Amino acid sequence: MSATPPLTSTSIATASVGLTLPPLAPIRRVSIPPTVADPEAELARLIRGSRLSQRVAPGGTIALGIGSRGITTIPRLARAAVTTLKEMGYRVFIVAAMGSHGGATPEGQRRLLADYGITEQAMGVEIRTDMETERLGTNRFGLPIFFDRNALGADGIVLLNRIKPHTDFVGRYESGILKMLTIGLGKRQGAEQIHKLGLRGMKELLPEVGAFLIERTPFALGLAVIENADDLPAEIVALEKEEVLDREPALLERARALMGRLPFDQIDVLVVGELGKNYSGAGMDPNVLGRLMVETQADFDRPKVTRLVVLDVSDESHGNIVGVGFADLTTERLVAKMDPVATRINVLTSCFLERARVPITLASDRAVFEEAVKTCWRLDPAECRLVVIPNTLELARQWVSPALKAEVEASPDWAFDGPFQEIPFDDSGTLDQAGMFPESVRGRRRRTAHAYASAGHH
Repeated sequence: MSATPPLTSTSIATASVGLTLPPLAPIRRVSIPPTVADPEAELARLIRGSRLSQRVAPGGTIALGIGSRGITTIPRLARAAVTTLKEMGYRVFIVAAMGSHGGATPEGQRRLLADYGITEQAMGVEIRTDMETERLGTNRFGLPIFFDRNALGADGIVLLNRIKPHTDFVGRYESGILKMLTIGLGKRQGAEQIHKLGLRGMKELLPEVGAFLIERTPFALGLAVIENADDLPAEIVALEKEEVLDREPALLERARALMGRLPFDQIDVLVVGELGKNYSGAGMDPNVLGRLMVETQADFDRPKVTRLVVLDVSDESHGNIVGVGFADLTTERLVAKMDPVATRINVLTSCFLERARVPITLASDRAVFEEAVKTCWRLDPAECRLVVIPNTLELARQWVSPALKAEVEASPDWAFDGPFQEIPFDDSGTLDQAGMFPESVRGRRRRTAHAYASAGHH
């Protein structure tokens, strides 16, 4: 961690003559994380080797639960699961298991699934996104327990989800199969009951309601994906219904150790290219940012970020700008894209309101950079520890200022991938994010748009 330098006549003089933004250089993770060589084949092997055929007879219906998290390989894994289940003789349909996401509407949830490549045409099965639920009982606080009506009517439920540290709390069970069962398939009504008690609800009700639903619904198998730092499957695990409560905590710790993070303990200015529900349920992942932004709770120990800014919202988030409240500064462009209904429903359902507060907004990306550097408590902009990332999910490539050069060179996991250069703003002051991060979601989005235009479409 770098201490704030003492005030000197040189730094004071530098600060007084105006602002020059420091140059940036790209860095890339060079350590190789564990990766499943053939995820589709591994998933098929796990399904066939499970006890599913003992629980549901061939010819029965299987509801395959798919959520709204941005699992990189989800279309391939979902298709492999559908194909395998069909080959085993089951009648399969996909059910949206994403709580209140997508504005808590069938159309919104169908649109989110389509963004991930989960369509009826691509999967070859019916997709059900209805929001109707059945009330199955009450929890110990007297709150009702709701469950998706479509899934409840199936002969068996198979859930495909990643296990990952949660964006709202730290507990024995966080994001995973149990959460998809209780909140994802609880739809908006079920999600509201869990979130109604805030952190207590997440920590205490999640396992309690999960255990209840494992016994009272046709839940038959969990397919848990553990991702590496490059957001690819490091491991896939089949969890029998009797194993979920016992095995998921250890898988969570495995995921926590493997997840991508920022390589610095202290950052003066952290620039996030875009937030979005496709990157994190919170828009931006607190486990990466170091900021939790949950009422009454302290932030994480690392990284310590003095000034956090976000420039845009992903197309895939459809105007849901939840997570903007993590930032100190943002752009007028981002706020103008807000869908107030989708954002409001998501935030009010979660009961974590801090994350929806709109920070100071400025006209351009360049203005945001300049004000962030001016207010980051460094008198000399050249000393600013500045980091730029595309989003909080895709972290294998980052851009850093010269103040971080020594730490990158000393790291066994990171290396420079090019020289320092001026920050690439266009004439309007907009950052060339797709050029800086060509392998990111935004970079791929631009290539697709260019290919479409080149084909003569307008």
